[in-house]
Amino acid sequence: MIERELYMKQIRPFMNRSFVKVIAGIRRCGKSVVLQLIAEELERQGVAKERIVYMNFESFKWMDIGDAKALYLYMKGQVEKANGKLYILLDEIQEVKDWEKAINSFMVDWDVDVYVTGSNSKLLSSELSTYLTGRYVSFHIMPLSFNEYLLFHGISPKGKADLRAEFQKYLRMGGFPAVHTANYSYEAIYKLVYDIYSSVILRDTVQRHGIRNVELLERVVRFVFDNIGNRLNAKNIADYFKSQQRKVDINTIYNYLDALQAAFILQRVPRYDIKGKEQLQTNEKYFVSDLSLIYAVMGYKDRMISGALENIVYWEMRRRGYDTFIGKQDSREVDFVGIRKNEKIYIQVTYRMESNETVEREFAPLLAIGDHYPKFVLSMDDAWQDNIEGVRHRHIVDFLTDENW
Repeated sequence: MIERELYMKQIRPFMNRSFVKVIAGIRRCGKSVVLQLIAEELERQGVAKERIVYMNFESFKWMDIGDAKALYLYMKGQVEKANGKLYILLDEIQEVKDWEKAINSFMVDWDVDVYVTGSNSKLLSSELSTYLTGRYVSFHIMPLSFNEYLLFHGISPKGKADLRAEFQKYLRMGGFPAVHTANYSYEAIYKLVYDIYSSVILRDTVQRHGIRNVELLERVVRFVFDNIGNRLNAKNIADYFKSQQRKVDINTIYNYLDALQAAFILQRVPRYDIKGKEQLQTNEKYFVSDLSLIYAVMGYKDRMISGALENIVYWEMRRRGYDTFIGKQDSREVDFVGIRKNEKIYIQVTYRMESNETVEREFAPLLAIGDHYPKFVLSMDDAWQDNIEGVRHRHIVDFLTDENW
């Protein structure tokens, strides 16, 4: 079992505190493993196993606990048996009807420490904000980063392994932990991931949001997947369908995009005016929670490499705690602006530094920014090593494995 220390560092300060710990993320990203790591951590802290209750509501074992009342009554029995504080770990809690009412009662009635996982962000946030305002803290679990991929395969970033070759594998395989448990072919990997995708679409999107036109939803997914890294919004998508002689209401597109975000398939990234220091509401981009979802649905295409690299960099910035935006600098675009407390970082991502025109295109937007925060151009180019007026070029692998940006 991989030690997902990135998330444990975030969770530890809230253990044994009077907050419900909400662990959210797309299905099969590793939320259950994080719960197991929490249970192990509690045991190391001296908590007896008998005072740790773990329930996975996707298991047939708990099929009779389908609503808040049944959950409350079961837990009441566990509290009465416990010799001291009870630690409650509930996996895929959204399978229990009105679960938030039970959690609220746990917190009011007993001495408990509660952890829940779920696969739908809106379901979790809306219910929790109603019943537990100010009494919960949330953590977004993501598929494996490149560094976690290396750890999963026993490879040291500072060892003798060919990290460039490993990155090529990671780029093709994606980060769902299940695909790294055996030596699967790419064909087998994409079949496994397609099953994950189908489950997310059906259970966390169609059923949760009452979507009737599944065929249209999947067409929207394919269009967004095919445009990862491009500026995109609901109007663009509606216009595309119109060009195909298919009229689609723009509000339907908005609803579908919201549902796909809630299920953690997609993430909308707004633009940020670097001079005005404000968010903009137009020409955002969408990124996918894991590249293997695109390959499973659309097949692998080399022409998507630039968008794929942007996708990886975006999520790495998020993992490192940056609020991340698409930057606007006058008429130019900066791929990413990251803001973390009083820090900023600016990043351009390209596949190769193939010509002077490419160099100009990638460096010019960063050179035009007047502040002194770090600025990077990232590519997969080993031969091109120059830095220009404080703007640094780095190979994307070196950047991802560097702990200190």
